[in-house]
Amino acid sequence: MGMDLAARLDAPRAQQALKTLYGAHEGVLLGQRERYLALEREHAALFGPKETHFFSSPGRTEIGGNHTDHNHGRVLAAAVTLDMLACVSVSGDSLITLYSKGYDKPFVVDSRDTDYRPEEEGSTQALIRGVCAQLRQRGLAVGGFNGVMVSDVLSGSGLSSSAAFEVLLAAILDGLFNGGTLDPVERAKLCQFVENRYFGKPSGLMDQSACSVGGLVGIDFEDVDAPRFEQLQYDFEAKGYSLVVVATRSSHDDLTDEYASIPKEMKQVAEAFGCQTLRQVDPALFYQHLGQLRRSLSDRALMRAMHFFGENQRVSDQLQALQQDRLADFLSMVVDSGESSWRLLQNLYVGGQTAQSLALACALSEKLLKGRGAWRVHGGGFAGTILAFVPEAQLAAYVQAMDGLFGAGAATVLGIRPVGPVEVAL
Repeated sequence: MGMDLAARLDAPRAQQALKTLYGAHEGVLLGQRERYLALEREHAALFGPKETHFFSSPGRTEIGGNHTDHNHGRVLAAAVTLDMLACVSVSGDSLITLYSKGYDKPFVVDSRDTDYRPEEEGSTQALIRGVCAQLRQRGLAVGGFNGVMVSDVLSGSGLSSSAAFEVLLAAILDGLFNGGTLDPVERAKLCQFVENRYFGKPSGLMDQSACSVGGLVGIDFEDVDAPRFEQLQYDFEAKGYSLVVVATRSSHDDLTDEYASIPKEMKQVAEAFGCQTLRQVDPALFYQHLGQLRRSLSDRALMRAMHFFGENQRVSDQLQALQQDRLADFLSMVVDSGESSWRLLQNLYVGGQTAQSLALACALSEKLLKGRGAWRVHGGGFAGTILAFVPEAQLAAYVQAMDGLFGAGAATVLGIRPVGPVEVAL
């Protein structure tokens, strides 16, 4: 099996598939070749020689639209060249047995047992069970498989590891048992439901959509049942810029209440106007009644609403800037987005805590890149990562500075991946 896979990986078809997923850099492709071979060797050691399939699901980067999706706003996001990769085989029964690097024991779930279990909230088993349930609810077949997986989309990296995993599971089950028929948007919706209901984490639809659809994409969630997607082709690298995610090595643990407070407070403002979400509220009307709103709502809720209105419009302006190749204007709006998150949304650190790694990373980025690049909080905030657009001339110095502050490997250079989850053509 190993030699056969090695030969297939060297064939032109496989080489093109790998370039699509990971970029054309020779060193990266050689590393991926070894990654695939090692994963199949591990599968064979655990399950014996089988006919295997490789499935890959990308992480995502949020470029614009910080905390807008849960109030039916606009976002600008992209799938990235870091992925979750699984080597799987059909088990012949209903059991799903999945080994993941970094965990001593496999995750085992009966694909027929799909009832919600409150005691499983926050667990990988909950995600597996939930994806099976949602596929079955849509009339799709599910079954057992044996698999091993490895991830470059590290938990807490701000690249949406949970969404990437949910989307990967849906792609595997759909690919093995239904021929890969699931629509990318429908796949994103079912994965969001699983994260909300089975995993117990409140989230909008942006993470799953970006992972599921792929590429650089603007998403408008005004109609959450039929979000509008606008895919763009823009080569930042050709313009002399790299996307860099900086992991500040702070923990997301015990921050669920902080994340949940943002949509909760935004929707409190919407409810004051008889609406369910801020997208339904006229911003002019909001500002007209600001003094009256303050009598019953917190100042933070009002500032978070201000962030939503500004950020929602900013995404439209960013899309237009890229379409018109106004890169300097786009980068300026990236910085504006980050400043709005810092001042109005207030999700760069938890109030009262002296650990403020995201704010520190943004402050250093401003010193290094002001007038030459852009920086902003990345994803949910409070802990985790920032995103920077770094000119090639400053890339080495920027990476060195961030690694020096937060530890070796803190800064990761990303590429935009043009496709969502796939069974890799080998």
